[in-house]
Amino acid sequence: MFKKLSDKFSKGIIYLAAFLVTALMAVMMIHIVKESIPAISQIGIKIFLPTTEWRPVSQKPQYGLLPAIAGTLYVSAIAVVLALIFGVACACFLDYYLPKKVASIFLAFIDLVAGIPSVIFGFIGLTVLVKAFATHLHMAAGQCILAAGIVLGIMLLPFVISTCHESLQTARKTYEFSAITLGFSREFTLLHFILPAIRPGIIAGAMMAFGRALGETMAVMMVIGNSPIYPKLLGRGQTLPALTALEMGSIEYGSLHLSVLYVANAVLLVILFIVLGISYLLKRRLATHEN
Repeated sequence: MFKKLSDKFSKGIIYLAAFLVTALMAVMMIHIVKESIPAISQIGIKIFLPTTEWRPVSQKPQYGLLPAIAGTLYVSAIAVVLALIFGVACACFLDYYLPKKVASIFLAFIDLVAGIPSVIFGFIGLTVLVKAFATHLHMAAGQCILAAGIVLGIMLLPFVISTCHESLQTARKTYEFSAITLGFSREFTLLHFILPAIRPGIIAGAMMAFGRALGETMAVMMVIGNSPIYPKLLGRGQTLPALTALEMGSIEYGSLHLSVLYVANAVLLVILFIVLGISYLLKRRLATHEN
């Protein structure tokens, strides 16, 4: 009797927590959409036109978000590609070529790296990477899209490595013994059996990393240059989170400027939902194909 009551109580707590989290997210989204309405109604599609620049304090204000949107996607894409290349390789090395005890030490250190504040990554990127770019590439300041992508890619490595490592362990239990019994080498087994089998895990890691990259603010803001122009690999740029963080300190409450920033955050949420939707569809398609 007591066990049944305990189970019902635990189930009720779980449902209540899920409901509260869902309700909180819904309230946040409704608030963002509500505050975005003045900007959409007064400016309209001009916010997203390539000819509209970001000049919120000029005599004729312009509120163009397209350069910041492009910068967000550009930096996030660079970071995810770098994190996938080095993250998958690192996970394979830890799982295949290191003893379990040594690998567990490295994995614990990698998990600790995930908890380091982003401002520390930004500071190291500013003092080391940006300085190296300015010295060796003869740039005026060294702050650029590539620097932001590299710093952000390093920050994403723990997420990719952890996800791929768990998928590798599961796949090894399923395929490795049979493949080695048939005479295949470890490298052949890894490349032709294990890695194809963990594609859903790699996709999940990539999407989780991309979602993490979209919202990163401080580290990117310190190395990207914060210029509201269209991004180039070795040129300055700006992201939507960095734009919000920089502008919030000098905005009048209830102004059109503030409403445009709500639009920027609404766009960020839409991009995130699109990424999560694509991730879900890809994982479902891969699961159906494997079955």
